[in-house]
Amino acid sequence: MGSIDAIRKELEKRRSEASLGGGQERIDKQHRDGKLTARERIDLLFDPGTFVELDRFVTHRCTDFGMEKKKFFGDGVVTGYGKIEGRLAFVFSQDFTVFGGALGMAFAEKICKVMDLAMKTGAPMVGLNDSGGARIQEGVESLAGYAYIFLRNVLSSGVIPQISAIMGPCAGGAVYSPAMTDFILMTKGTSYMHITGPDVIRAALGKTETPDGKPITSELLGGAKVHMGKSGVAHFAGESDEDTIHLIKELIRFFPQNNREKPPIIECADDPNRMDESLETAVPEDSKKAYDMKKVILPTVDNSYFLEVQKDWAKNIIVGFARYNGMPVGIVANQPNWLAGSLDPDSSVKAGRFVRFCDCFNIPIVTFVDVPGFLPGMDMEERGIIRHGSKLLYAFCEATVPKITIITRKGYGGAYDVMSSKHIRGDINYCYPTAEIAVMGAEGAVNIIFRNEIKEGKDPKEARQQLVAEYHEKFASPYKAAELGYVDEIIEPEETRPKIIQALDILKTKVDTNPWRKHGNIPL
Repeated sequence: MGSIDAIRKELEKRRSEASLGGGQERIDKQHRDGKLTARERIDLLFDPGTFVELDRFVTHRCTDFGMEKKKFFGDGVVTGYGKIEGRLAFVFSQDFTVFGGALGMAFAEKICKVMDLAMKTGAPMVGLNDSGGARIQEGVESLAGYAYIFLRNVLSSGVIPQISAIMGPCAGGAVYSPAMTDFILMTKGTSYMHITGPDVIRAALGKTETPDGKPITSELLGGAKVHMGKSGVAHFAGESDEDTIHLIKELIRFFPQNNREKPPIIECADDPNRMDESLETAVPEDSKKAYDMKKVILPTVDNSYFLEVQKDWAKNIIVGFARYNGMPVGIVANQPNWLAGSLDPDSSVKAGRFVRFCDCFNIPIVTFVDVPGFLPGMDMEERGIIRHGSKLLYAFCEATVPKITIITRKGYGGAYDVMSSKHIRGDINYCYPTAEIAVMGAEGAVNIIFRNEIKEGKDPKEARQQLVAEYHEKFASPYKAAELGYVDEIIEPEETRPKIIQALDILKTKVDTNPWRKHGNIPL
């Protein structure tokens, strides 16, 4: 045993070695590639001076392939906890400078330990992914390590918020851990996710280019553009590592720490009784004319701030977070300027998963409805619109959080039922005076019901117009639904904000329960 000074010097030496990861040369390359290091990312994520590192001196235990001569403190991942804007959170940050961030058993054990602590303390878990995949030298132990992490992702689901940021490669089996978390963020240009690498694809196809002449690359297979716009895997995309971490912090502000807490309410300077005259004309008088539902959403929320989720995928539905009088809510809304706001397989899955997240973490749901129905067509049937559409229906039916619905224009057919209607436990349901609630549009209904009368009339065109007007007044106006109690109140558009805030206030003590069961069997 040496002197106290010698012991302290040894500790400082080891800490310094650990902070360098795979060495300065590899750190410099990381920067040249446009990426921050694992520790730099952590420094940006947490409040200054609050991060506490765990297992700093862990190294791998592999002795095959000369690995006993290649040991780095930390073994390729930095783990620990700290405060994000004053609130506890846990993190693992993969270090690409050490073995390309490849996962071995010691690496996996570090992640599992911090995930277990997050569960025990009831705090969010953030994973910063930058890894080449399994550490081949450790064989099946690497696969076991991934499985241990997957299990914890599942056990943590719905208990604590889980956020994954892809800040470099994430390939092969490694993609399934982020896929099971609540939100995935990617960094444009430097991150990608795919099951099969470009080399395998090129070999299988016997080609190096796509039919339109683009080289088959990791970016093309699974970059941020692909997963934001085509696959729906990613929820957000940052312009840089710094921007991606900023988005994590923006997102986490809306969440409670765990499923036993309410979401954090902040002070709000935006008048809760504010009315916005722009809403008077936001919905066109012509029911066939498209409009942007965001022009209805933004004037109603605090400070017009709306954090949209998966904005580039399934654009016929809008989901995201906002606040009303400081209270976080999840917003689900049909988008009439994309496929007329119809529901299709992708939009149903997108909204269904979002509703379930909000319900997991006690976040009220506000739904803006303008839906002409489920998108018809043979291709929709082949893509499983019945199965996928039922996911959104299931999610809304199961949700017990406060649910407020505003029908801005069309509420047709089964899609009306699905969009948080009164019949599936919508708590407070409003509609605008221009709303149309019916099995289908008046014109289509008249064509079916009065087909013979129109054909046999003296003036079929005039008879048809008269029947359409009569049908609309009797069956499609909001007053019929209001008479039956299916709509609680018909409101003027400019009243939307104060009415939503009033409803949230009375529902803040709402208690609703589902029958006891191990779990339901959502139609996956």
